Amino acid sequence: MRKKQGLTYKKAGVDVAKAGAFVREIKRVVDSTAQPGWLKGIGSFGGFFELAKRYKEPVLVSSSDGVGTKLKIAFLADIHDTVGIDLVAMSVNDCLCSGAKPLFFLDYIATEKLEKKKLVQVVKGVAAGCRQAGCALIGGETAEMPNFYRPGEYDLSGFCVAVVEKNKIIDGSKIKLGDKIIGLASSGLHANGFSLVRKIFSKKELKKRAKEFLTPTRIYAKPILSLLWTKKEAIKGIAHITGGSFLDKIPRIIPGGLAVGVCKNSWPIPKIFHEIKQRAKLTPRQMFRSFNMGIGMVLVVPARESARIIKYLRHKFTLKSWEIGEIIKGERQVLI
Repeated sequence: MRKKQGLTYKKAGVDVAKAGAFVREIKRVVDSTAQPGWLKGIGSFGGFFELAKRYKEPVLVSSSDGVGTKLKIAFLADIHDTVGIDLVAMSVNDCLCSGAKPLFFLDYIATEKLEKKKLVQVVKGVAAGCRQAGCALIGGETAEMPNFYRPGEYDLSGFCVAVVEKNKIIDGSKIKLGDKIIGLASSGLHANGFSLVRKIFSKKELKKRAKEFLTPTRIYAKPILSLLWTKKEAIKGIAHITGGSFLDKIPRIIPGGLAVGVCKNSWPIPKIFHEIKQRAKLTPRQMFRSFNMGIGMVLVVPARESARIIKYLRHKFTLKSWEIGEIIKGERQVLI
């Protein structure tokens, strides 16, 4: 008489063998992000990265983030090769605000059931983001969690580590009255405000316009690091315009006794933001707190450097940027 088999981990919903096959599948993708300092082949439970000897007083800067409910549109449209870029961008752009160079990145993918084809696309996006940022994807984790997530869905988290010389940390302390604000163009909605977007657009509209909504967040590593190298003393403050947007993010870098005046007519606000404002009946203040309005990163620079930096970004990186305001008297607030 055949004995009844006991409950296995696979029967419980976790396929360890499939997870191993997934890791082997993405190895070549991960290897494409190799950077000097990544010690591949050492250890099996952690990633290793060696700091370059050129740093005298290296300070590590770290950031972690996710993609939020933008993922829901990826599920709806069955497009999974762009959200990984968003994942890298959210953490890398934060680290850049201190003037730090991204070194390496790790990801965490949690899913109801491991669907190799879909998750390989996600990791390809993460690797593409790492290549744009000039950092290595040295590790990560994929967790199969049956009955925790909805079938076909997953969640993403990312972790970036960057480095900056201690005496070159950008913290906004050198910002003075009269300094100018430069806004760097976003690539669209980036990865914020999607809980509202998903309420004011129907599923049919979201699916039809998925390419627009899933345009990945712009990664500013190359232009920002190039500016820091060529215009060493010109960049006094950097703010990544994400959740909280202009009203919450820019004040973080402004010293006491100063504020920011932003002229909303100084750059072309993309049509999608006008459409959202009209559909949701939001006030201008609500829009500038919830969305990037076409500006993904803000730089604070001396007035004499503003035009030269805008020209440099346009010619070297074809990155549009505008002088959108200046530092005024006030108490760490943004006046639109």
